[in-house]
Amino acid sequence: MPARPSTFSIAARDPETGAVGVAVQSKFVGVGAVVPFVSADAGAVATQSFANVAYGPDGLDLLREGRAPAEAIDRLTADDDEAPSRQVGIVGVDPDDSPAAFTGEECHDHAGDRQGDHYTVQGNILENADTLDAMAEAFEATDGGLPERLIAALHAGNGAGGDKRGEQAAALYVAKPEGGYDGRNDRWVDVRVDDHERPIEELERVFKIYDVTLLEREAPDETRELTGEAAVSVQSSLAALGFYDGEPTAEFGGDARDALESFRGMNNFENHSLPVLEDALARGWEGTGESDGSADSGASATDPDASATDPETRLVDAIWRGLSRLDRV
Repeated sequence: MPARPSTFSIAARDPETGAVGVAVQSKFVGVGAVVPFVSADAGAVATQSFANVAYGPDGLDLLREGRAPAEAIDRLTADDDEAPSRQVGIVGVDPDDSPAAFTGEECHDHAGDRQGDHYTVQGNILENADTLDAMAEAFEATDGGLPERLIAALHAGNGAGGDKRGEQAAALYVAKPEGGYDGRNDRWVDVRVDDHERPIEELERVFKIYDVTLLEREAPDETRELTGEAAVSVQSSLAALGFYDGEPTAEFGGDARDALESFRGMNNFENHSLPVLEDALARGWEGTGESDGSADSGASATDPDASATDPETRLVDAIWRGLSRLDRV
């Protein structure tokens, strides 16, 4: 019998934006290649335990035919001799169709699933049932877009117990109509961590870079300029990365903006103008404990264990936090 991608996952939709997605974590290498199947014209499928990967495309086809998630699951499992070892969660794009899940009686404990408005969570070989409850509660309570809510659910599930065997891989896959690169497909967010000691934290770090690079935001009504200690700290970080060779000052002048422009180009952040990036840094640096004029002072407020000597991670994190006040488009 093949190895089981035993795991915890969440499949969910955002009826306001039309986005649907799956987030997953497992002590199983490359779990993102096995569990999540998503399509903006159908919905989201998470197939796990002794996973039947045919449940992914077949489940999406059933949703396209107009089947409700519960009916799709019945059809998928009806002729599957190994169904007692399977686990699957399905969410359709129709907000009137309730999400559904199936946990076979031969899935290893603790195994179970929970459903709520627009989501289903499921897991097996878990430390406890609290893992599923925590995921559901976090998804319901978290503000922000669908990607943030899915990641929050993973963090909560892991914190409550998670996979009994530990951590290894995680993935976030979200589809939205014309959400892909240049609007040419629906692959809005597709981020994977295949092998890592702390895969959910790494998934979040990579997602932030992906978000700043590829996802568009509404233009702000006004922008701030960098000044004071935040300006000094940002210039120090840019200097540490080799983009700025001047003396950091409380004024973010022309040379500093040239350095930020070089940083913008090197990192493919062309989705955002230079004034918008400066505004994001001005807002994102505030209250973090980092703006003391040093490029290696303190860790990221959103990742307190981030390397204190990694100025690029800190710059990206601050930009992401500063942009987060703007709605995605």
